[in-house]
Amino acid sequence: MSSLESWLPSLWLAILASTLSLVWVFLMRRPMRRWLGAETAFFLWALPPVAIVMTQLPHPTGIALPPLPPLIVSVTQASAIPAAHGVSSTLHASSLLVLTWLIGVAICAVTAVARQRRYERHLHTAVRWTAAELVWPIWQAPDTRTGPAMVGAWRPRIVLPGDFEQRYDATEQALILAHEASHASRRDGWWCLVAQAMACLFWFHPLVWWALPAFRHDQELACDAAVMRKQPGQRRRYALAMLKTQGAIDALPVGCAWSPRHPVMERVAMLKRSQVGCVRRWVGKVTVVGLVCALGGVVYASAVDTPSASPDVKRFTLKLEVATKGQPAHLHSTSCLAPGREHYELTDTSTEGLPPWHALISVSPAEKGQLMVNVEMSGGTLDKTINPKILVLAGQQGTIQVGEKIEGGAGKPEEDRTISIKATPSVGC
Repeated sequence: MSSLESWLPSLWLAILASTLSLVWVFLMRRPMRRWLGAETAFFLWALPPVAIVMTQLPHPTGIALPPLPPLIVSVTQASAIPAAHGVSSTLHASSLLVLTWLIGVAICAVTAVARQRRYERHLHTAVRWTAAELVWPIWQAPDTRTGPAMVGAWRPRIVLPGDFEQRYDATEQALILAHEASHASRRDGWWCLVAQAMACLFWFHPLVWWALPAFRHDQELACDAAVMRKQPGQRRRYALAMLKTQGAIDALPVGCAWSPRHPVMERVAMLKRSQVGCVRRWVGKVTVVGLVCALGGVVYASAVDTPSASPDVKRFTLKLEVATKGQPAHLHSTSCLAPGREHYELTDTSTEGLPPWHALISVSPAEKGQLMVNVEMSGGTLDKTINPKILVLAGQQGTIQVGEKIEGGAGKPEEDRTISIKATPSVGC
């Protein structure tokens, strides 16, 4: 199994977490908006990234494995080394799947960067706008389709269209600036960056692309509510300013631009609703933060790694020796095993007059920092298949003897069919 394949369990877990969390947000965003207000309801969108991060955090497994130098799986035998069964040099299908995902992520990221740069190219000839004093720099674009917008995450700046003074009166200008300043103060550029990163990581997921415009819409509603909370008597003028605003030239991955895709009429209708009081708003924030933390904890608890999928134990190596009394060690090969999920099959035909030796070997974590070596053997001097299990600490040797002694009779000597199996597993390959 290649290193790319080891990404798949984490990827599937992240897909499941993103799907369930997005469905939950879709179901709750409108009720929460009515109960707690648009400003508070927007923070529900913190759940998907929190849930995804929770699935990738390491979990305590209770297995204390000391760091040891990697060994080679070797089942020693005096005869030649036979080819291992089931080993393929071609790229596994799961590796191709992960490579396809990585290519999609790269294409999506490059496209987003290109869109951001294309938008910002319109600002190369922008001029500083000094008619208002804000914490963030204000620039006036050379054309009428770029802005109003808040651009960037690290150093946000406010962009106004070239006809800002002509299109809006003084009150509307103040409201537009208050809206964009609200985006900057709420750190909406960072929210957009996280949303765009999720869209790139889950480019194949239709629910993510459905969620992106809904996220943008809720973001605008939250800023509308923040402006109206501070200036409740300007609802009509604010609605008129919205209707005068044109859509952006291009989508803005990191930033907030007035886009024709935003349902403006719904935003205007939201202005008619009564504002949520201060106490109710703070209670709502505590409720939403508690919900996000609680659901994130549930995701973390649900994603507890089983020993066979521990992120700290990706591969095992094993030194194994199988021998019968008075005979050299049987079987010989080299391999590297995934914990509990991968078996290694060995066959030896060098023993004359006996059926071929056959072994199926796996290693998996056990309790109290021990490793379980499972060896299923048949053939050779065995009359039936045996399945010894050796419990041993990493880096130490475990030995088990299985088989029987057959008493001689009528001049026949006693036959010792006892098999000695010595296993020394360690972590890493």
